[in-house]
Amino acid sequence: MASRPSFRDRAVVIRSYDFGEADRVIVLLTKHNGLVRAVAKGVRRAKSRFGSRLQLFVNLDVQLYSGRNLATITQADTVDYFGAQIIDDYDKYTAACVMLEAAERLSLDNDPYLYESVVYTLAKLQSTEKPMLELDTFLLKVMEHAGWAPSLFNCAQCGNPGPHRAFHPAVGGATCNNCRPPGAAEVDPETLHIMWIIANGHTANATVAQAGEAHQLIRAHLQWHLERKVNALSVMDQELK
Repeated sequence: MASRPSFRDRAVVIRSYDFGEADRVIVLLTKHNGLVRAVAKGVRRAKSRFGSRLQLFVNLDVQLYSGRNLATITQADTVDYFGAQIIDDYDKYTAACVMLEAAERLSLDNDPYLYESVVYTLAKLQSTEKPMLELDTFLLKVMEHAGWAPSLFNCAQCGNPGPHRAFHPAVGGATCNNCRPPGAAEVDPETLHIMWIIANGHTANATVAQAGEAHQLIRAHLQWHLERKVNALSVMDQELK
C-alpha cells in the first residue's frame, strides 16, 4: 500500500467484514496500490454517507488515509455499478465471486493489470449468456500475467509438439505420454485447443462437455499454483454437477 498519508485510487470491493460496533473492513483491489484493507467508519449505520457504495460489483473512486495496519476510507464515489445484471443471476453471481476471490490471491502491488481485468470481466458478465466461459477466460489471462500459463500444445516437460491427451498442473499443463506423471487427466486435445483460443482473446465454439472439461483443467491449474482452494469455485462446481 502507498506510504503517503492520503491517496486516491480506483478500486473494486473484493470482500468485507464487520469491525467493531458500526464499522466494516473493506478489502479493495486498487488500480495502483494493489490490495488495500481499509476501515469504513460508521458504514453499518443507517445514515452512513457511502455505505451503499462499498458493495461487491461496484467500481469506485476512493480517497484513503494510510494507517499502521489498516487504511481509512474517507470518500467513495461510484464509477460503474455492475451488480444489477449479476446479483439476481446465480451463474453470473458465482462466476463473479470466483473472480474476486482469485483476484485477491493473485494481487500484486503497483500493477493495474488485475484491476483492469476484473472491471472488464464484470462488465462482460452483465450481458453474457456464458458466465463460466467469461470466468475461465479471465483466469487463463491472469494466470498468464502471473507467469503460470499452462502449456496447451507442446509438452510442458520436454517441449514435444502436440496435440497431447494428458494434462497435469505439476508439470505445467499438457504432457506427452513419455512425460505423463501419475494422476494426469486424460483430455480431449480439442479441449486444450479451445483453452488456447479463449486465452488468446478469441471466441470458441465449445460443446457443453468441452467447456466443462476446460473449466475443470483451469480450476486444477489455478488451485495448484495458489496452493490452496478457491472456496467460491467449490460452490460453482457443486451447481455444475
